[in-house]
Order: sequence, then C-alpha cells, then structure tokens
Amino acid sequence: MIGAIIGDIIGSTYEFIDNVKDKNFELFIPYSMTTDDSIMSLAIGQALVNTYKEKDIIKIQNELIKQMQKFGRKYPYSGYGLKFKEWLKAENPRPYNSFGNGSAMRVSPCGWLGSMDQVLSFARESAECTHNHPEGVKGAECVAYAIALALEGKNKEQIKEKVCWLYGYDLSMTCQELRRTYRFDETCQGTVPQAIICFLESHDFESALRLAVSIGGDSDTLAAITGGIAEAYYGIPKEIEQKALT
Repeated sequence: MIGAIIGDIIGSTYEFIDNVKDKNFELFIPYSMTTDDSIMSLAIGQALVNTYKEKDIIKIQNELIKQMQKFGRKYPYSGYGLKFKEWLKAENPRPYNSFGNGSAMRVSPCGWLGSMDQVLSFARESAECTHNHPEGVKGAECVAYAIALALEGKNKEQIKEKVCWLYGYDLSMTCQELRRTYRFDETCQGTVPQAIICFLESHDFESALRLAVSIGGDSDTLAAITGGIAEAYYGIPKEIEQKALT
C-alpha cells in the first residue's frame, strides 16, 4: 500500500495543467501531498485488517463502507469526486454504478491477502461499495491481481499474459506512444491498462513512477496504481519511503 501512497504523493504535483511529458522531473517538491488516492487506500487497508478473517460478506461490506466514510470525513478536502463526496456524507450509502478509476486507485491493500480467491473477492467487494459498474469492478480486481502475481514471483511477461487473458486489457502500447496520444481520463478502462504498461516498461520502483507521471493524464492515480504494483515487484528504496512518510 505504501507504494500506491508514494505514487499518489509524487503524481499529485503533476496533474492537470502541470502534466509533464518527460521522465526527468523532481520526485518530491514542497507542495507534494497525499490526495484521495492515499486516504482511501488507508481506509481499505484498515477495513481489511479488521475483517480479513471474516467470512460474512455483509460484515465485510459494512466495514469497508464504515472505514471509507470514517477516513473520508476525517480528511474531507482530499480531492474526492462529486458523487463520492455525496456518498461519504450519506447516512445510508449506496453504490452509484461508477466506472471511475477510484476503485483501482484504492485497491492495493487487497493484493497482499495471500490467497488469490481472497485477493479477488476483497478487491471486488472494495469496489462494489461505490463502483459497481462492471468496468469499475474489473479495474479494481485487475490491479489487485497484478499485485498478487508480483508477490507470487511471476515475471513481467507472465503478469502481462495473465492480465490480458483474464481482463482483456490491451497492453500493446509503449510509454513513448502514450506520451504522444494519452489524455486525461478518470475511468478505469482509461487508467488501469496505462498504469500497468508503465510498470511493465520499468526497471525499478522509481522508474515505474517516473514513467507513470511522464505519460500525463490523471498523474496521481496513474502513479498510485503503478506504484502499488511496482512495490510488490521491486520493493521500495528506503530513501523514497522515508521521504514520503514525512
């Protein structure tokens, strides 16, 4: 999960008009910050700590909702989307058929659960509280699946093959092509495959985040998703982790 948070912090600086189309940029600057990606990743992580041995789906769903609302209300100015803001305030929150990339940006804790069945089940439940559109669920499951595969020791070619086979994403483009053609896209289908491509083309944790930011678009979320997978595959350099934790 810290990999996703680091990606969020680094990417937060370069979103919207500050997009960079280059890998040579400063990782941390004075106004780097955590956004909703980090806050909701923490919420999902806390919910899993509280329920990972639980078999009752209703209890798991209720805990996910409880923690997301708790963290979201504690940190209300973190850049949430309009519908999600309303969901955070609701007394009886209901999913709203979203396929936004919010389900994928917060899912990284689910990838560490061990059993693949559990990984995919928790990822699905973490998405369906809000993002119950098939693409919203698919995006969350895919990211958690890639993390779990990396933790199993699968190489990049195996991860790519399995992700393409199970979820049907096109991972054929290169980061160089994405820099020319990619535009801001807040959907799962317009963020998850691009983030995975950045991971596949990287050679270490830092290069994965530099590639994710360099393609432009929704930089914090792209880097959060890429960072979650890269953490599982490479680990995190101590100096980057310590800087982010400050």
